[in-house]
Amino acid sequence: MNVRSIRFRMTAWYAGLLAGALLIFGASVYLGLERYLYWNLERGLSTQCSTIGAELLPQISHQSHEWLEREINETYAPEVNSNFVRVTGKEEGIVYVSGAPKDGAFDPSRVPSPGDKDIGRSRKVQLGREYQLLIETKRFTMPGGSQFLVESGAPSEQIRTVLHGLLLTFAIYVPFIVSLAVTGGYWLMRRSLRPVDEITKQAEGITSRNLSERLPEIRTGDEIERLSTALNRMIERLDQAFQHVNRFSADASHELRTPLTILQLELEGIVQNQSLSPGLAEQMGSVLEETQRMSRIVENLLTVSRLDAGEVRMEKKRLDLGQLVASTADQMKLLAEEKSIALISDLASDVWVEGDRAYLQQVIVNLMDNAIKYTHEGGQVGVCVRRNASTAVLEVSDNGVGIPSDALPHVFERFYRTDKARSRDSGGAGLGLAIVKAICTAHGARVSVSSKEGNGSCFAIEVPLLDVLDANLAKSTLRAPRL
Repeated sequence: MNVRSIRFRMTAWYAGLLAGALLIFGASVYLGLERYLYWNLERGLSTQCSTIGAELLPQISHQSHEWLEREINETYAPEVNSNFVRVTGKEEGIVYVSGAPKDGAFDPSRVPSPGDKDIGRSRKVQLGREYQLLIETKRFTMPGGSQFLVESGAPSEQIRTVLHGLLLTFAIYVPFIVSLAVTGGYWLMRRSLRPVDEITKQAEGITSRNLSERLPEIRTGDEIERLSTALNRMIERLDQAFQHVNRFSADASHELRTPLTILQLELEGIVQNQSLSPGLAEQMGSVLEETQRMSRIVENLLTVSRLDAGEVRMEKKRLDLGQLVASTADQMKLLAEEKSIALISDLASDVWVEGDRAYLQQVIVNLMDNAIKYTHEGGQVGVCVRRNASTAVLEVSDNGVGIPSDALPHVFERFYRTDKARSRDSGGAGLGLAIVKAICTAHGARVSVSSKEGNGSCFAIEVPLLDVLDANLAKSTLRAPRL
């Protein structure tokens, strides 16, 4: 799972907000229910005190204390309900006190007397470690002037039991609800963002050679549809811009080729004139060299532009890449021997591919020519052809000057040269590798480079292999006798 993906972050935010909302809701319910239960209990105790003080105590002057005890026990049954009732007279002392509850939860004699600050309000009395009484105390003055304190209490165990059950319910169901919401939210995010995955997959396959393709547009009317529409419009504008650039390069190269050819022929005629002075002849020779160099640049630029535009017709045939490299390497031996460079070949046989022989040979020549140019005298250039799964791999390596790391991403760009002065001296214009890249793209091949400055370079080309059946057919066709 990618923790940086949008669906993961949105799900995490959703789960966090939901968990926070549930915690706030649970805390509010808990505190509200606690306050309500205590308020309801206090109200009941206050009503009980008022009933005893207003209805029973005024009759105590005409009745005995046993009558008061009997009335309270019959009306409220404190022992049965585990309640506490106590009536204290200012002069008489304790007039009535309820007995111990049947469950033996507490001893009424251990309940302390209220202080002056406890009269007219409720107080909590802790009896033991876990038992607590909530007691309401009120003062009543009889018509004869006598004063009584009436205390009515009840245990808060039921309230704490209800609150504990509520906490247990939250502890069980909140994680379940959050987990269910996270699972459902992630599924919904994944389903909602599936068009983005399709757009991304399609966009990764669009290059400068297939800008005519478009991204899928999901007709949902939401932001994803607007995004895909905007991207398609951008690709369309890029396609038009690329076509304009390619047409301009091809047209400019085509228009420049004819006058450069004429200029080259005229200069060759002037140089061959025997009446020129040595100084002028040398100058004209230099101009002719620059003209020839410009002609090569224009020709290469025209080739790259046509390859990029797909206007080059290639005669793709089945051929053995190892044999093609071997014959090309033999032609390059003389160039390597001039610099005392060892040319080492490791070529596998029967490596069948489909391609244009002339253009593939141009790729090999360009790579080997670069390797020889940028390798010191006495160095080494290696050429290797091998199979790799479903591709044929051509590698051209050297132990020359290498390529700086910051230049590696740009070596296949037009007119890019790592060392402009040296490349100019050697006749290069920065189009050789651009041609290699364009030819490989036209063949559905992949070209890559690895290099370390001062330790040489290695260019690798991966061409799709032919099926075994097609390769055997091509081999038998080449070996068939002519009639």
